[in-house]
Amino acid sequence: MKVAVIGCGTIANSAHIPSYLNNPEVEIKYFCDIILEKAEACVEKYGCGIAVKDYKEVLKDPEVTAVSVCTPNNMHPTIAIDAMRAGKDVLSEKPAARTYAEALEMQKVQHETGKILNIGVVNRFNDNVNAIKRYIDSGKLGDIHHVYVSFRAHRSIPGLGGAFTTKAIAGGGALIDWGVHYLDIVMYCCGDPKPLTVTGEAFCKLGKDMENYVYRSMWAEDTKDLNGTYDVDDSVTGMIRTDGPVITFNGAWAQNIGVSETYIDFMGDKGGIRLSYGSTFKVFLQEYGALVEYTPEVKTRDHFQNEIDAFVRSIKTREKLPSHIDTVIITAKMMQAIYDSSDAHREIVLD
Repeated sequence: MKVAVIGCGTIANSAHIPSYLNNPEVEIKYFCDIILEKAEACVEKYGCGIAVKDYKEVLKDPEVTAVSVCTPNNMHPTIAIDAMRAGKDVLSEKPAARTYAEALEMQKVQHETGKILNIGVVNRFNDNVNAIKRYIDSGKLGDIHHVYVSFRAHRSIPGLGGAFTTKAIAGGGALIDWGVHYLDIVMYCCGDPKPLTVTGEAFCKLGKDMENYVYRSMWAEDTKDLNGTYDVDDSVTGMIRTDGPVITFNGAWAQNIGVSETYIDFMGDKGGIRLSYGSTFKVFLQEYGALVEYTPEVKTRDHFQNEIDAFVRSIKTREKLPSHIDTVIITAKMMQAIYDSSDAHREIVLD
C-alpha cells in the first residue's frame, strides 16, 4: 500500500512517518512539503520516497492509496478535500479544521466521495484511555455526571509569533491545539454525548508582549517569529452541558501559576477516575465498606502506532473508526461554540 505524507514537520517526523515505516503493509512513496528541503531531508533520513513541493503532484499518482495531512491547520480542509476528490483515503491531523464550518465542508465531501476521512484524535487509540472507556461502559463508576478537564501549563506557548499563534492559520490557541485532545477524550470515554449548551471565555494575555515574554519551554521554537502575529487564546475556561455529563474545563498554554496540571477527572456516583494525561489513571471506589484506590497496570503500545495501524486496516476493510469525521465533528462544534460564547460573552445554545 503506497501512501504519502503531506507536511514534513514535527508531528510527521515524530509520529506518522515512524508509524508507517513500522507497518509492513505500507510503503511511503512521497514526502511533500512547501519547503522542499524538509521533504528532501525525510528522503535522506528514512531512505525511501520521493520529495515533492506541491501536494497536487501526489494526488495525480494513481499508485497512492492514502495520505496523511500533517500541515498547519489552515490547510487541513483544502488538502483533505482535494485528496478525497482525487480518490485518496485521508488521515488528517487534529484539529479537523480552524472552524466548525470548515469541518462541516470536509464531512460533506467525505459523504459525497465515500473515501475515508479520519482525524488525528490519537487518544482514541490510547490503551489507557480505552481501559477507562471500558470502566465507564461497564457501569463500574455508575452515572458519570461531571467531568473536569485541566490542561494547564506555566509558560509554554508554542512557536511564539509563528503559525501556532496566528489565528488565520491555526484558528485558535490553547483550546484548539491542546484542548481538542482533552475534550475528545471526554467525549469518547462518555459515548460521544450530545452537547446542549456551551459557555466559555478565552483569553489572549500573556503572549501579547512577545518581546518581553519570559518562558521555561517553547515547543516548536524553530518557528518562533517575534515580528509575527499573536492573536490567539493562551488560556480558556468554561462549561459544556450535554445529554450526558456536565463538562467543566480550565486550559492554558501559559498562566502565572508555576504548576503544570494536565489531567481529566471522571466523576460517577459509584466511583471516579483521574487520568494523568499521556500516562496512567487512578480508580477511586467504595468497596465492602471501605474506600479503595488503585492504579491499573495496562499493557500499552505507542498510540500513534495504534492509530496508523488502524487507519491502514480501515483502508482495506472500510470499517468506520472512532476517529471518523462523523464523530470528531462533535468536538469541532463544541470548540466553535466556546469561541463564539467568548466573543459574545454569553451562553450558546446548540441545535
